[in-house]
Amino acid sequence: MAAGGAEERGGLEAAVRGRLRVLRERWTRGTRERGGSGAFAGPPRPTLPEEVSALQALPIDVQLNIMSFLSPQDLCHLGSTSCYWRAAVQDPLLWRYFLLRDLPFWTSVDWKSLPDGEIFNKASSEVSDNALYDYMAIYKKSCPQSRRSLKSSRPRYGAVTSFLQSLVTQAEPRFAMFGPGLEELDDSLVQKMMTCPEVLLVAGLPQRQIHGIGSGVSFQFSNNQKFNILTLYSTTSVERRRARAEQAVAVNKMFYQENSVVGNQQAVHYSVIAQVKKVCEVVDGFIYVANAEAHKKHDRQEELARVLAMIDPALGPPNRPLLVLSCVSHIGVKRIPCVYMAHQLQLNLLHQPWMVQDTVAATLAGLLNGIEWLLEEANCKNAQ
Repeated sequence: MAAGGAEERGGLEAAVRGRLRVLRERWTRGTRERGGSGAFAGPPRPTLPEEVSALQALPIDVQLNIMSFLSPQDLCHLGSTSCYWRAAVQDPLLWRYFLLRDLPFWTSVDWKSLPDGEIFNKASSEVSDNALYDYMAIYKKSCPQSRRSLKSSRPRYGAVTSFLQSLVTQAEPRFAMFGPGLEELDDSLVQKMMTCPEVLLVAGLPQRQIHGIGSGVSFQFSNNQKFNILTLYSTTSVERRRARAEQAVAVNKMFYQENSVVGNQQAVHYSVIAQVKKVCEVVDGFIYVANAEAHKKHDRQEELARVLAMIDPALGPPNRPLLVLSCVSHIGVKRIPCVYMAHQLQLNLLHQPWMVQDTVAATLAGLLNGIEWLLEEANCKNAQ
């Protein structure tokens, strides 16, 4: 999906320059017929040509370079300064360029903001004016910065909620954590979580049992909310060490494979073993730790089949949230961008809330953002 991305962005940047150049040439002519052009559709134009500002007189490459440093909100503000800039910042190709440029660096994406794969898979040579998406709206919906501003603008009732919660004894939300990122990475995410109190405080070690399975570890979030994570490994620690040493794939003991016939084709799907099934029946959500290291091979189709087995609605309440930690060992490792990870895992096929969050095992970077989202979704579901 990311192949040829630099070449595509280069061609698109040239197309954007060409569009801006045509836009400025039309505008600087000062003809009064501009209002009928599709590129300048909108409110009536002034009867006299606008005075060309110093910024507008800059070379097109410089204009594009300046706009590349602006946030989506800043670009919208720039568009409100004149009719020329309004037309410039609303150009779909400009926002397609920003989308393809910035998308690999976004650190999270969720079920509400994932852009359609066709948007960034289609080459710029295949995109015509008649088939342009509203890339500006897509960018603003998908950009993590825009999602955070939208979230912060909502009314907060934290103080009241905390007081009310203090009057009622509530069970800790429980989450099942599983996935190849727990077992294949050089740095252990779980071990770091257990030994990094400045990031995540351990509030309790296993003392009771859940249907014969260890209760997991209780952690305390920054708002003093406690939650329980039950880590499910597919193999023993000895088998995991041997597999890493031999660079082999260990047999996953959490699932068993079932074959069925759909139409004329044989379909393969997984079911969880009895012990894991008991866990799935009682948890409030799931944490899937994906291996996001770009230099390793991944069978995302098989990963999806196992995720579907875990979140099977027959095993518990529907619509339980799924947090995907797109994890690498340490900061220097080249990662698969979270938007590409969401498409590789085909998360758009799921019917419950999900979020993909970039995470680094060695530093726990990104983990708290993902946990915060998971707790909010679990609390909202329990309140319904």
